[in-house]
Amino acid sequence: MLTVQEIFNRYQTVRDRLPTATFAQSTISINSLLEITDQIDAFVFDAFGVLNVGETPISGAAERLDELRTRGCAIRILSNSASYKHEDAVVKFKHLGLRLEPEEVITSRDAALIGLDSRTFGCIAAINDDLSDIPTKTLRLGDDQLLYDQAEGFLFLSSAEWSASRQALLERSLRDNPRPLVIANADIAAPRENGFSQEPGYFGHLLLDQMEYEIQFFGKPFAEIYTLAEVSLAGILPNRIAMIGDTLHTDIIGAAARGWRTVLVTQDGMFAGHDAQAYCSSSLITPDWMMKRI
Repeated sequence: MLTVQEIFNRYQTVRDRLPTATFAQSTISINSLLEITDQIDAFVFDAFGVLNVGETPISGAAERLDELRTRGCAIRILSNSASYKHEDAVVKFKHLGLRLEPEEVITSRDAALIGLDSRTFGCIAAINDDLSDIPTKTLRLGDDQLLYDQAEGFLFLSSAEWSASRQALLERSLRDNPRPLVIANADIAAPRENGFSQEPGYFGHLLLDQMEYEIQFFGKPFAEIYTLAEVSLAGILPNRIAMIGDTLHTDIIGAAARGWRTVLVTQDGMFAGHDAQAYCSSSLITPDWMMKRI
């Protein structure tokens, strides 16, 4: 498992690969999102670290979303989870007690699949992912080098079954025959009940450390997932949209790059048990607001 400092340092190391953004001059501390509903028309939530930690819902999150709806605010979930098909992601959030409509959930998988062409993709996926929503031919990758070499491109959906040996197979195949690699979850790490997991973005950046492969990242902080959210929130100005997240280099950078307002939560996600303000100061990433829980 990675530590908070290791994750932060890694994001800083690859920061030139992330979008550039302009941030607030200072951060205001708040106790509740209800304090800023006069400034915000749409609240867009990260999932891990904000609404849930792993499979555990965060206390009070579902109730807060309901209260924001009552005040006339739009709600969206913007998740870098690419392990689930869209309908399965909606079901997962409902199992967490969140009252959501399918169109209110937007995932990095949704963004990645839109951009796929008709080539045969070697897929790196969770064992229970049937890949039925992939709009082209697929090969499920495991420990067979031949399948890597047969693929015309690669789609990295989940690191749940990934390993150092499989990373070596992918690297060898790309080095011998360069082809596009789509990273459908740009996260380097995600908070779980027992620590932080290495996510697909972690392995994509490892490859880029070696040479300039043709790699495209989807999900926060990259633009495509924010575009999907904005299309679904037609008529709402960017500065009336707030992104609520726990990670500076994904949630906050990505939203600020779109001209959205930003809220960093600190109690349950990336900075749980740490001084979040110190990391903001070190990175010069300044959210508009900071709070413990939503």
